[in-house]
Amino acid sequence: MMKPTKYTMITGASSGLGKEFARQCAAMGRNLILMALPGGNMFSLAESLELEYEVDVRFFEFDMTNTALLQQTLGEVMSQYQVDFLINNAGIGGTSAITDTSLERIDSIIQLNIRSTVIVTRMLIPHLLQHKESYIMNIASMAAFTPIAYKTVYPASKAFISSFFLGLREELSGTGLFVSVVYPGPIMTNSHTSRRIIGQGFKGKMGLLNTSEIAAIALKGTFSKCRVIIPGLMNRINHTLMQLLPLSFKLKLVSREVKKEIQFTI
Repeated sequence: MMKPTKYTMITGASSGLGKEFARQCAAMGRNLILMALPGGNMFSLAESLELEYEVDVRFFEFDMTNTALLQQTLGEVMSQYQVDFLINNAGIGGTSAITDTSLERIDSIIQLNIRSTVIVTRMLIPHLLQHKESYIMNIASMAAFTPIAYKTVYPASKAFISSFFLGLREELSGTGLFVSVVYPGPIMTNSHTSRRIIGQGFKGKMGLLNTSEIAAIALKGTFSKCRVIIPGLMNRINHTLMQLLPLSFKLKLVSREVKKEIQFTI
């Protein structure tokens, strides 16, 4: 028997942008279903959000690349809770030469960023369509706008997210289910990312926003039913300028800067 209260489901919710989405949605009075890898201290997060904002928070800790377990968990969620807002936030990346990147790492990026995200979305769409109005927010990246050497798989996966969800938005037009794609720039989500951004100097910090700013902009844009959301004025200017450049020049320009990141990778 489904509970009448509506929930927001957030993947990759244990840290960074996902955790901030959880906090801001809870502050709106939205009940939460949080998904994250084991070891993310989700019990503490759920407890603190419930106490501070008086909302109901449920969490599931598992590896989303385990397809059977993912489908089982989603089935359990849909049988018990009414989800009217899905935030597809889970994702991984990295910077390294393709020959230095293990097959396991490549497969993990594809499995999580693409396969798992599509499975979650496909399974929840009929559930979301039960509501008069519902939302899907998808976290892509500014990297989705151009191929990038020394990242290769990550921007390709985010370009997939962009293409898939913009197409899905058109397909669902008129149903009451609104799809938005968010393209964040650099985010200081952890110590490794922070070292990389700081190491790039002024160029690395252009368009830099903290997680609370990005989450607030993304949520406002999604509830305003925006198709494309690019947080930050500098990122929007950068996107406009980059569209004017020939692909060959843009590819060399961005890849040259990204190559410098390799010294900051683990």
